[in-house]
Formats: sequence, structure tokens, C-alpha cells
Amino acid sequence: MSALRTALEAEARQAGFAKIGICRPNAAPDLATHLSEFVEAGYHGQMGWMAERMHWRGDPQTLWPEARSIIMLAEPYTPEDDPLDALARRNHATISVYAQNKDYHDLVKKRLKRVGRWLLDQVPGEQIKVFVDTAPVMEKPLAQAAGLGWQGKHTNLLARDLGNWFFLGAIFTTIELPDDAPEAEHCGSCTACLDICPTDAFPAPFKLDARRCISYLTIEHKGPIDLELRAKMGNRIYGCDDCLAICPWNKFAQASRDIRYAPRLELQSPALADLAKLDDLGFRAMFSGSPIKRIGRDRFVRNVLYAIGNSGNPGLIPAAQDLVDDPDPAVADAARWAVERLQ
Repeated sequence: MSALRTALEAEARQAGFAKIGICRPNAAPDLATHLSEFVEAGYHGQMGWMAERMHWRGDPQTLWPEARSIIMLAEPYTPEDDPLDALARRNHATISVYAQNKDYHDLVKKRLKRVGRWLLDQVPGEQIKVFVDTAPVMEKPLAQAAGLGWQGKHTNLLARDLGNWFFLGAIFTTIELPDDAPEAEHCGSCTACLDICPTDAFPAPFKLDARRCISYLTIEHKGPIDLELRAKMGNRIYGCDDCLAICPWNKFAQASRDIRYAPRLELQSPALADLAKLDDLGFRAMFSGSPIKRIGRDRFVRNVLYAIGNSGNPGLIPAAQDLVDDPDPAVADAARWAVERLQ
């Protein structure tokens, strides 16, 4: 099994992963407790799915009792430019780095399946299941248990040799592979990620109130966003990279190995006025193959209108005015708010 573990790592790197770690399904015994505390505090907001199937999410052994090992893998998507620079271009939108090209779910899953098929060829008769961020699997604590990195004060995973610009994938298998040692926390006294958050979404280090997180607000939250938070969103229309971008461990980040993570030119800093014109057909065409497509035109344009209201540019009033009678109530509300802000 030791030889298989070494060969597995070589295959994973050949497939495009930068790091691999292995743990037992029960390697993070506090999962259920931490998840329960998060949900009981209401930090999950409208993400009702986090409260559902908590027995699966809090215990990987319940999700698949036959699993003997969990293989956690990391794939970098490190940006070439500093995402914080885009926040100053107030007439243009800022889209989270990971969403500026192809949907990572598809790309990472294909690599996981490749590695999984190779593994099954080595040990016939065994089984695997692959997961990328859509099943009730808590990838970050499992990745820490597998030694990939640790959950920082911003609750995202980071590593001394990767920074925090990477996706996580998991392969559950019935093969009992050698474990890796869990990673310890190395944030020290640094609070850069907490200090930069524009909406104060961290009630304490290592705790996130998703209801105040711009990534949650722009992607998961349905309907109008609280007035207090709209003005703090700036020009961020899909996700937020502030706490990731400021992390000093990024000096060790590795470059992305897949050109499909490089930003599409039209998504690097798109003009707000152009995005506000998108109807459903135009939205679907523009974001085909993108993770942005799943939030739909209405939520996306709502976010664009908040960014227009924060632009400080009265020249964008016509773009907002055109949408004050939009059929979607949240879009119409955002349009009226933007017009009032800019008058």
C-alpha cells in the first residue's frame, strides 16, 4: 500500500493536481459539532441545504459506510493579477477569480475520475466515489485532516506551499490507504483576512457569518439584500476575493496548470452598463459553461444594479432607470435604489 500511495501521488500530479493527502472517514470527529453550531447560530442564512442531511455532512462514514479512505486533492487556480486592483474600477464589475472562465466543478471532477479510474485499475474489485463541492461533504476540514493545509481565520483552506488559491476535490474509496498526518494551524497573530472584509462577516477568527459575506449575498441569497450591506458590496457582482487575496501565505502560491482557469477577457472587468442590459437569453449565452450561469439572470442583474448604485457615476442612471419596472421584484427594487443613490 505504501508503493501504491507513492504511485497515486504521481498519477494525481500527472492529472493536474498540485497536492494530495489521505485520511480516514472518521479523521475529523468534530465535524458534526461545528456544523451544528454554525446552523444553530443562523450563519447559514438561506442555505437550507446545510441544515438538511446533517448526519451525512457531519459524518462521512454515514454518507458511504463502505469507504475506508478519503483522498483529498488540491488544484491551483492562482490569478496572475491582484484581484483587489479591480475594486477601484467603479464603472466596471468585479467577478470572483474562480468564476472568470470555465466551471471548476466540471474540470476538477474530470481529473478526479481520471485518478479514480487509475486507482481501480491498480486494485480491481474496489470502489470509488468522487465529489467536488456539490455533495454533503465538508471538504475543508477533511483536507486539513489529510494534511493538505488548514482552515484559516477566514475559514478557507490555505497551505504553506499553495497559499489559498486552490480548489478541493475528494475521492472516497473502499481501499484502505496509508493516512497522512493532519496539518496544524499557521495563521499566528495575522488578522489581515478579518480586517479587510468589507461587511464584517467574521464574528470571530475562524468563524464566518455567511449572511454578511458578499460571496453568499451575490450567489446564494434570494431577493433584495439588506440596505446596510448593499453599499458595502462595492462593484463585486459575483463572489468576493478580498480575504483570499490579502493572505500573506499567497507568496507561496503555485500557478494554475490549466489555461481554462485563465480569465476570459470579457469577464475580467466588464462594464456595468453592458451587464445591466442582459436579458435571460443574453445572460445564458454570455455565461454558458460558467459557474455564474446557475444564479440566473435576475439575481445577476440585481447584483449589477447594486454595483451601479455604488459607482458614484450619475452617467449610469439611465442603465438603472431602464430596469425600475423589471418583472423581477428584486431587480426592480435594486434599480430604484441605484437611481436614488446616484441622483
